[in-house]
Amino acid sequence: MRLRQKRPRLKLDPKEYAIVRTRVLERDGWRCQECGAMEGLEVHHMKPRGRLGDDVIDNLITLCVGCHGKCHGGRR
Repeated sequence: MRLRQKRPRLKLDPKEYAIVRTRVLERDGWRCQECGAMEGLEVHHMKPRGRLGDDVIDNLITLCVGCHGKCHGGRR
């Protein structure tokens, strides 16, 4: 039996991530994509980093602090 090798996830350095984060916020119109709030915005990985979720625009969504916390079961 052959085991599949995990592919390394794409993790950006802080400067590159800041650029991607800003692009996600702009794409989402600076609004939480769950409730529409415009304050306390954060960027959420839809596929978590711990499950090989990449730091790419297609894996990120804008959420407010409250909605982001709900995604993580009240914790982040």
